[in-house]
Amino acid sequence: MEILEIFVDEEDNERLDVYLSQEISDFSRSYIQKLIKDELVKVNNKVVKAKYIVNEGDHIKVHLPKPKKLDIEPENIPVEIIYEDDDIAIVNKPQGMVVHPAPGNYSGTLVNALLYHLNSLSNINGIIRPGIVHRIDKDTSGILMIAKNNLAHEELSKQLKEHTINRIYNAIVDGNIKEENGTINAPIGRHPIDRKKMTVTDSNSKEAVTHFKVLERFGQYTLIQAKLETGRTHQIRVHMNYINHPVTGDPVYGRKNQKFNTNGQLLHAKTIGFIHPRTKEYLEFDSVLPKHFMEIIHILKKLAK
Repeated sequence: MEILEIFVDEEDNERLDVYLSQEISDFSRSYIQKLIKDELVKVNNKVVKAKYIVNEGDHIKVHLPKPKKLDIEPENIPVEIIYEDDDIAIVNKPQGMVVHPAPGNYSGTLVNALLYHLNSLSNINGIIRPGIVHRIDKDTSGILMIAKNNLAHEELSKQLKEHTINRIYNAIVDGNIKEENGTINAPIGRHPIDRKKMTVTDSNSKEAVTHFKVLERFGQYTLIQAKLETGRTHQIRVHMNYINHPVTGDPVYGRKNQKFNTNGQLLHAKTIGFIHPRTKEYLEFDSVLPKHFMEIIHILKKLAK
């Protein structure tokens, strides 16, 4: 176990967790808070809380446990990397790919591919989710932000929490939406009976807001743009089903008798915009609709004539 020693040589008046996150820039504040909670940080040879106010003359010892070896292996799986620098990467996940491993399934995921293609990934989210700041469902395609270090991870997570990231999806939904645009403001929580599903509910739920705009109508189907104000699990899929326009092909929230073989919901994370964690510059990335999505659009255009 590595031990870092810090001698406070001037009056600081900062909380211990804040002070250490500034002094040890390689680690996020949340990781430092975990070290403190696990009693791996001592001030003047005493265990203290994260809210301890650092004083001039304090002697701080930080015990750093050896990182656990990953149980997942890099795999040479093709993945489209739209952008990459020292802090972040933007990838375009194909439909059918799981974002990260789960117990009993440690291969074939986006994380396996990232471990092969990128030289570093953040470790805030544990050993089976390196670099993963946010997720999209297996059968949802599109853009994801990847954190290559803990600083980037924490900054991007903060923006997600504050709902300042611009996230725009395209979806084909069942039915003809008459309105040109609209907002669905309905709280989402775990389904009371089927715990694998989410639902609109006032019980044990969180605020969920989705803005949508009609892009094109195809008779009994509509192509929409959906902008997330919040980011709840399955939010767009649950909200569109809530207004009786489920995402076409959705095996969980959609209609039982599907007309097309879509291999899952026709939902694509098309655009993402955020403040770069280091340069503080606003960046925005866009992706084209995937082949399987465009094929259905072409079919719908022919049927609508």
